[in-house]
Amino acid sequence: MRITINGEARDLDAATVDTVSALLTALGLPPERVAIEHNGAIVRRPDRASTPVTDGDVVEIVTLVGGG
Repeated sequence: MRITINGEARDLDAATVDTVSALLTALGLPPERVAIEHNGAIVRRPDRASTPVTDGDVVEIVTLVGGG
């Protein structure tokens, strides 16, 4: 399947990347340190495992950085 992540088209295996949670795992991103927007809607952390990712989706991933 092809989805757009942060403005870049990416080809991913639909058999293994079927949810937002699985997408984060496939990308090697720590789930507790990112914010996700899926097709224009913010995905809350508890909803990531149940939010499906399908061909043509648009995902924005923002990495949270601490500092002062």
